[in-house]
Amino acid sequence: MEKESQENSTRPDASSTVFSSSKSTCASPSYLKEAGDLISRLPDDILQLILSYLPTRLAIKTSVLSRRWRHVWSDTWSLSFHRDRPDAPCINRILDRYRAPKMMSFRICSCCRAACISRPDTHADIDSWINFAMSRNVENLSLYLDEDKYDIPEFLYINSSLKQLYLDFGCKKDFISLNPKCSVSWTSLKNLSLYHCNISDESIANILSGCPILESLLLFFCKKLKVLDLSKSPRLITLEITRRCRMEPTQLVAPHIRCLRLINSEKPCALVDVSSLSQAELDITAYAIVDNKLEADFHQTMVVKMLEKCQNVEKLTLGANFLKMLSLAELRGVSFPKLKAKALILETMISRYVIHGIVKVLQNSPDLKKLTIHPMGSAGSYPIPEEHIDIYLDSHGLNWDPSWSSEFKNTSRRNVESKQVASFLQLVLKTISTLELIVARLEGYIKGRRLVELRQMVPMLPRNNDVSIVLSSRRKRFRVT
Repeated sequence: MEKESQENSTRPDASSTVFSSSKSTCASPSYLKEAGDLISRLPDDILQLILSYLPTRLAIKTSVLSRRWRHVWSDTWSLSFHRDRPDAPCINRILDRYRAPKMMSFRICSCCRAACISRPDTHADIDSWINFAMSRNVENLSLYLDEDKYDIPEFLYINSSLKQLYLDFGCKKDFISLNPKCSVSWTSLKNLSLYHCNISDESIANILSGCPILESLLLFFCKKLKVLDLSKSPRLITLEITRRCRMEPTQLVAPHIRCLRLINSEKPCALVDVSSLSQAELDITAYAIVDNKLEADFHQTMVVKMLEKCQNVEKLTLGANFLKMLSLAELRGVSFPKLKAKALILETMISRYVIHGIVKVLQNSPDLKKLTIHPMGSAGSYPIPEEHIDIYLDSHGLNWDPSWSSEFKNTSRRNVESKQVASFLQLVLKTISTLELIVARLEGYIKGRRLVELRQMVPMLPRNNDVSIVLSSRRKRFRVT
């Protein structure tokens, strides 16, 4: 008995057996049998949750592990058929075996080209898949429709379970029209995202009237829309619009919106009413510059007007192209509005093409407390080539400030020096005295020896106030002062 007790006291438990690096322990079949398959012992709902984060084709492969796993995937909370999805007959067989009565998420990318899969999807296939998701009271529906002449089925427009809807009609020359013939009824919908589609003023009004609790709306490259009137959507507080070339909308009436992300293009979008804004992210893009001629005068007027409409915003984000046009406007003596921003984010490389605009914005922000510099730039905007700005300056007899021009000349992501970042921080400290915190997000911009040099330089910068400076790299954050 004493010997048996001693053996039991020295025997490792199941967990130590499985994860031990001991060669003799791992090789013991009795210990492995005792430990068993720990993952398989988890409850079904936990396993289904894990599998729901995988593409469905991978989740199904777990059915060959053992009898225990054979049908686990068929009760997962979501199905996802995206880029490397099977063909339509295979998807239909998968749906036939799906057993969950309630579906949280359904994501599918249609493919109507023979080069994509063995048999292109038909309209009947797509309709049946959407109908299947509707029958399971899906809450999050994402449809990527790579189809030229597909009409959304009318039954999709009447649904009480949808909470998030993502519709992407693909980047094609002729966009699909989103034109519901019936009255839309999405009574539970909170988030709506529309990509690459034609949608008229009447259609968007129909959709919005059927979404009484809509909170977030995203429009990406949507044409035909002239006036986006959100005045009758009091719960809609987040709006994101990315416009391309001369795409719509041209007027925005959004008195209840609190958060706005707007990437503008060659055709202006007038902010008629954005009186409730507290956060705004602004940038412009230039997809096509004809005959090497940048419409800089137009862009300057547009960005200043956008800034005027956002002068009461507390958190303001400005992109690189926006700052380039503000810099030209400053050189021409254009008047800038006073801003009430308390937090300012600059998504731009540090160069002479943006310095004038940055300095003017800082000078006109007397309540600013936090400044964040993110040199990686904003996603979704095409950079305005700097050579076109040089051509514009020469044609108008304008010149950069000589001291800034030499200090920040030819600063790019590849050749930035630590002293240039330090000089920019020093310029910021001289320009504004109300700052309490500066965060420089330098990941991918400056690293290694140059980052070490910058950490040594920053504490030596002269300043008139007690401001903290944080240097953030990809892996670490350094509070250097």
